[in-house]
Amino acid sequence: MSASVLYDAPGPKAVVRNRIYAVVGSLAIVALLVVSVLRLADKGHLAPEMWDIFNYAGIRQNIADAVLATLKAFGLAAVGSLVLGVLLAVGRLSDHKPVRWVATTFIELFRSLPLLITIYAIWVGFLTDYSMWALAAGLSVYNGCVQAEVLRAGINSVPKGQSEAAYALGMSKTQVMTTVLMPQAIRSMLPTIISQLVVTLKDTSLGFIILYPELLQTARLIASNTQVNGQYPYVSTIVVIGTIYIAMCLLLSALATWIEKRGRRAKTGIKVAPGVQTADIPTAEDIPGPRAGGAGGAGPTVDGAAGAGVTKD
Repeated sequence: MSASVLYDAPGPKAVVRNRIYAVVGSLAIVALLVVSVLRLADKGHLAPEMWDIFNYAGIRQNIADAVLATLKAFGLAAVGSLVLGVLLAVGRLSDHKPVRWVATTFIELFRSLPLLITIYAIWVGFLTDYSMWALAAGLSVYNGCVQAEVLRAGINSVPKGQSEAAYALGMSKTQVMTTVLMPQAIRSMLPTIISQLVVTLKDTSLGFIILYPELLQTARLIASNTQVNGQYPYVSTIVVIGTIYIAMCLLLSALATWIEKRGRRAKTGIKVAPGVQTADIPTAEDIPGPRAGGAGGAGPTVDGAAGAGVTKD
């Protein structure tokens, strides 16, 4: 019986038991879904009229504007978090203690604070009239701290011999960080970086607390200001907006996968010198000069019968 690193392979009885558990669990989940759908249908939330509201041009335009606003905030937050993450990672690895202490304190402070409090504090204290910039700043601060720790882990994972070799070549610390350590850290930690960007995209929904018209805020306004058959279409609105969030996150993950695969097969652009052919290697007969013990040579020989040089008595 083969064993795994994490656990022993299950025996015949354990395999049967696990299959029974899987079937029972799947049936329980299906039963819960069926009960939920039936209850929603009884209350009229699945009626066609509840979904027909998304055929109106005004609601479609509101959703399109919300998607654009969400992508704007995400773009600003993504760029800001990556730039701040690089700066904090370099600062935390600095040889200067004050710089290292400031970077460490900043990271630990804002990683400990709830993101909602950070966004609200920036909006109330500094950017009351600019909700988009307040949301982007709050997301940049929090996610920048997380990205800094990701990059720091990637830099520490690079073998020490590479930085030591770079220093031996006379490179400065800045050159070693920018040309040797950071590129390898980004490539090795790219999946984690993209995963955090997906989290950043989902966290834009916190903009509703500062009245930024992103997807969640728009969904709340649509559901609370539209009545169908005496009911508010919260279920249909949540399903549609949730589907849009899932689609955007899947597209971002697919982009990350494509970038990672492209980076693995990317060429450096350096041409490899052609190998030396065997016919190009000179032989002993092609090299001019005296040869010892040669039958037809003109150089000095020892006890040589055909040589014209000095002979031994």
